[in-house]
Amino acid sequence: MRKVIGWCVGLIVVVLLLVVGGGYYLTEVALRPHFERGDEACLHAWGENYPTHKPWADSLRRAHLLQEITIAAEDQTPLHAYYLPTEQPSLRTAVVVHGYTDHPFGMLHIARLYREELGCNILLPTLRFHGKSGGDSMGMGWQDRLDVKQWIETIPSLFGADQQVIVHGLSMGAATVMMLSGEEDLPASVRCIVEDCGYTSVWEQFKKELQEDYHLPAFPVLHVARRLARWRFGWDFCEASALQAVQKSTVPMLFIHGGDDHYVPTRMVYPLYEAKQQGDRAIWIAPEAGHADAYMDHPEEYTRQVVSFCERHL
Repeated sequence: MRKVIGWCVGLIVVVLLLVVGGGYYLTEVALRPHFERGDEACLHAWGENYPTHKPWADSLRRAHLLQEITIAAEDQTPLHAYYLPTEQPSLRTAVVVHGYTDHPFGMLHIARLYREELGCNILLPTLRFHGKSGGDSMGMGWQDRLDVKQWIETIPSLFGADQQVIVHGLSMGAATVMMLSGEEDLPASVRCIVEDCGYTSVWEQFKKELQEDYHLPAFPVLHVARRLARWRFGWDFCEASALQAVQKSTVPMLFIHGGDDHYVPTRMVYPLYEAKQQGDRAIWIAPEAGHADAYMDHPEEYTRQVVSFCERHL
């Protein structure tokens, strides 16, 4: 009997160690991944995907028009951004937010869209744990929403007073701007939001990845990872919900998603759209586009959808 009890206790200890180890591994891989952060490497990778925009980006850099700024977040994390004023003073600014393991330069094609089609100044924040920004882990949109809000508050000092602001996010950046939309003290200057392929919540996205990439159920590894993330990084997977934020949002919002997105599944956009019951809303599903490929696959229609929606609110 003692041997049986001993074996049972040993098995329980081993299982607990595996579960805790799995939870720790998940938080480390998901929130502290290794990826390229350098400006030149990221610009090169973006240029290969969008070669027709590369000469434009190169001309901006040669003329030193793409400027840099750093501020401190509420928790004193240093935050970096690029900004680009229009040639003639403008009362419109687009804040363009990149995605997971991406870089502000990865959004230059969207920045060009807003600059040339809507006459916007451009602000390109670098999310924490990316590029030249600080931070010891990914914010997955939840911490980033407050950082982007702080960037919006700097806009008058960069481009002048009375700016009308559009906020556009891609993937994790899309989740960021949706989470931002639910903030009660969102600056009144924000006229509309465009989210492109954002997830409903961090919990649901990690659950999907755990099942598909590791063939594991959410319980118990994700539950342990959730608690470890709160302990290590100060925030909870479950509170990081774009869906809950959109339910509270009154800011006009355009929802874009690739029709063949398997990374952030296309099905996620429909509950987000339905949750948006206050303020104007619109949805466009880019036919057969994969994750974050809606503009790449349909640049003209993407531009038309964005410009048409934004012009209604400027």
